[in-house]
Amino acid sequence: QKMKGTQTILLCALALICMVNVAQAATAAANHILVNSEDKCNEIKASIEAADDKFAKFQELAKEHSTCPSGRSGGSLGEFSPGQMVKEFNDVVFTTGSVGQVEGPVKTQFGYHLIWITKRS
Repeated sequence: QKMKGTQTILLCALALICMVNVAQAATAAANHILVNSEDKCNEIKASIEAADDKFAKFQELAKEHSTCPSGRSGGSLGEFSPGQMVKEFNDVVFTTGSVGQVEGPVKTQFGYHLIWITKRS
């Protein structure tokens, strides 16, 4: 009887360790466009949504309009983990946003972002 209780505790502990490791392994990749006003952000978003190849248009407009240095590379931020970006950005990328479509405007301390999540795991 005592052995079964010990086994149960060990299995529960192992399951918790696995859940923590899975949560820590979450990553995403995204592109963004950063501008100073919500109006400008909405104007850019409308142009993206009207395009046939929305992601290509997103990258083109990032190069043209983004105030972030990542704009030079189409807004690419590469791959990152939860908590590496400011909360508002992080919440969209890891919780509310959809992969493969334009999200935003998202207001942060830096300005207004349009976000394109390219990958999330």
